Amino acid sequence: MEKRRGILLTAPASGSGKTAAACALMAALRDQGLEVRACKCGPDYIDPMFHREVLGIDSKNLDLFFSEREELIREYERHTEGADITVTEGVMGYYDGMALDSQRASSYDVARALGLPVLLVLPCRGAALSLAAVVKGITEFREDSNVCGILLNRVSDMLYPRLKKMLEEELRKMGHDIPVAGYLPEDPCFRMESRHLGLVTPQEMEGLKARMQEAGNLLSRTVDLKLVKEIAGKAVSNSRSEAALRKERKPASAGRKIRLGIARDEAFCFYYKDNLNLLEDLGCNLVPFSPLRDSALPENLNGLILGGGYPELHGKELAENKGMLNSVRSALEAGMPCLAECGGFMYLHEEMEDREGAVHSLVGRIPGRTYPTGKLVRFGYVQIRNRKEEEDPCPEKYLPAEKNRLSEGYLFPGENIRGHEFHYWDSTDSGEDCVAVKPDGRRKWNCIHMEGNLFAGYPHLFLPSMRGFAERFVRRCGIWGGKY
Repeated sequence: MEKRRGILLTAPASGSGKTAAACALMAALRDQGLEVRACKCGPDYIDPMFHREVLGIDSKNLDLFFSEREELIREYERHTEGADITVTEGVMGYYDGMALDSQRASSYDVARALGLPVLLVLPCRGAALSLAAVVKGITEFREDSNVCGILLNRVSDMLYPRLKKMLEEELRKMGHDIPVAGYLPEDPCFRMESRHLGLVTPQEMEGLKARMQEAGNLLSRTVDLKLVKEIAGKAVSNSRSEAALRKERKPASAGRKIRLGIARDEAFCFYYKDNLNLLEDLGCNLVPFSPLRDSALPENLNGLILGGGYPELHGKELAENKGMLNSVRSALEAGMPCLAECGGFMYLHEEMEDREGAVHSLVGRIPGRTYPTGKLVRFGYVQIRNRKEEEDPCPEKYLPAEKNRLSEGYLFPGENIRGHEFHYWDSTDSGEDCVAVKPDGRRKWNCIHMEGNLFAGYPHLFLPSMRGFAERFVRRCGIWGGKY
């Protein structure tokens, strides 16, 4: 198997500049004519969407809560096949995981699982010799930290040579031969505080594209890209061949394709690439449509996916598109299978209140109103279980046929699907058919409307964590009584 170049950018903490560094680095490498791929550690939708929409670089999430180690390796190989280099952006600080005292699902955990060399983005404003202590601590905290290079952030052209010399010499005294590969100067093109809102309008997105081009051009001058590529060449190769990888993938289901409508526009844009890959592997043809602009659902659909995004920013436009609202309402009333997550769940409500207090009438499948709370309501990883498991925690006593009779939903007692919640809006009726349980088991709450062919709620689901769930959804789409 040909060795694949890959590198992971991390930092001591959030806010250190790793997103700006990763995006500028990808832009610079792309401009050298390389086929670049991107990854993002953790469940975040925003950065992969930014990579795709602004940089034009295919991106996916790497998450060791959602995926087991072998599955993560397999999906990383699938994503990076044919790439010249892959840049992975870390999450939070390098060792920060799912709990205060845990490194599980941290950037370090991902780098170790994939054998990726690490480039440390080091914020330098207001510091000098102390930077050597920071690098020493991060490098030595775990023996296999694999920190292979350093990028200095917020450094002037004049100060950089002296900082580089001092830092490399001090690290060598401590037994670490770690090169400083370059720096990010103080420049407006590296400021990305509101990048997710910049994706709302095409005009703003064009401005972001120009800024990223400028950032890439500037970084090409301030960073030794040859050295970065050499560091990326230290990535560990897995033993499986490309032919073995292709053979390992399960082919799409035989027979006719399932036409699965998927909402995709500025209001609905949060989708995990692994979810879409799995649905396609199961025989689905994903048919995009816009609840903002299209007057009705596409023809001949077997099922519907309403993903997360920013419906709260587009309440007026969504409410005024009566044709689409009627089309979705009619399809659901006819029993069309539907998965709706977070923003898609909000869209199905009778009413949605926006942040200015205006109330908009929407699809009406979910009773009640979704409304802003002014704070983060629920945040973090969850495991979604059928509520029957909480009421009767002995699922092994049920025979398969009895399971089918017990539940009209997609999750049987004894099963769970992994997911993630992150939202500032809440609902007067979040659903009670499932229970969301935090990984440590200390908190749980009712969620999800699992009624007939509908599965709708605030949690974002990671379908590969419960393949049987996805298979049941696709099977329901296939046997539903006619295309809409």
